[in-house]
Amino acid sequence: MAGNAQAPAPVGAAREQDRKARSGWQGGARVWEDAEQQAKKLRSGPDGELQRKLPKRKIVLLMAYSGKGYHGMQRNVGSSQFKTIEDDLVSALVRSGCIPENHGEDMRKMSFQRCARTDKGVSAAGQVVSLKVWLIDDILEKINSHLPPHIRILGLKRVTGGFNSKNKCDARTYFYMLPTFAFAHKDHDVQDESYRLSAETLLRVNRLLACYKGTHNFHNFTSQKGPREASARRYVLDMFCEEPFVRDGMEFAVIKVKGQSFMTHQIRKMVGLVVAIVKGYAPESVLERSWGEAKVDVPKAPGLGLVLERVHFEKYNQRFGNDGLHEPLDWSREEAGVTAFKEQHIYPTIISTERHERSMAQWLSTLPVHDFNATANAAACPDAKVPGPPGDSD
Repeated sequence: MAGNAQAPAPVGAAREQDRKARSGWQGGARVWEDAEQQAKKLRSGPDGELQRKLPKRKIVLLMAYSGKGYHGMQRNVGSSQFKTIEDDLVSALVRSGCIPENHGEDMRKMSFQRCARTDKGVSAAGQVVSLKVWLIDDILEKINSHLPPHIRILGLKRVTGGFNSKNKCDARTYFYMLPTFAFAHKDHDVQDESYRLSAETLLRVNRLLACYKGTHNFHNFTSQKGPREASARRYVLDMFCEEPFVRDGMEFAVIKVKGQSFMTHQIRKMVGLVVAIVKGYAPESVLERSWGEAKVDVPKAPGLGLVLERVHFEKYNQRFGNDGLHEPLDWSREEAGVTAFKEQHIYPTIISTERHERSMAQWLSTLPVHDFNATANAAACPDAKVPGPPGDSD
């Protein structure tokens, strides 16, 4: 019947229905999904699906490690000849499921940055690295389960998205642990483990160390830095030697130094020059001369006793530490773990290695032939050749 017949749809409405049909709309509801998202779902299994949904967050990790047997902190991607701390760390991050495997191959993908690039054999009790990870459950336990016992992650904190541990670090504190016979005078003191540091000698050591405080030109305390390069000027906030203590029959002392930043080998050379002066191999005047433009051959103490103890983020803490969203980076709750790690892994390694390998004693034996006046002699005799540092190569 004519009353039951449907009226033809207007031409415009028919076109709209045809457009929706081609676009995947049915009954006004969109049923298609983005092809790329669908492909991701098909490619990922149960674990991959979970990881894809987990957000990546910028965090910092508090690290402690014994550097013996490692060629420093920083990873050399593509080089398996020299093992570094970051090689073991990145492997643990991948195996624990915190980062995808390709992030381990290109660390820029996880925005990785370390506070300090410690040298070969140097340890750390408070290294801090920043990176982006998947915040999986029990993340610290899982990372540590894939690390050797002489490398530990002691703490984790969320930070701002643009946080960079190197650039946001205001200062770094190192300590250098050495046997006190390093301060025994070459002419009138015993030169073995029976030596004990006197209060008078300790006062002199601290007087010399205090000379480093402030801003100086440290171009002679590193390599490949010219005397007029602005980056050679560094600010040292404090440097002093603590009271000595005896471990396993040998007396040790700890020198602490805090500065904004340090160049390669700078602290080892700062310690080495003071040792040479106290032992009587160099005059005190060489200390101030080393800050001048002339080249001075500064002896470099062994790397064994050097430890990165703490890094400081005062400005970051002032701005974000009390904003209600972020924690201050002070690590006070982790202090007990830091102390325990030093007692279990760092101090024993330094003591046992010094006993068996005698790195400090062997280095001290080079000081009698070290020429602290080479530059002065060259200035007086322009045609004379300046001898290179004897046996000093890294």
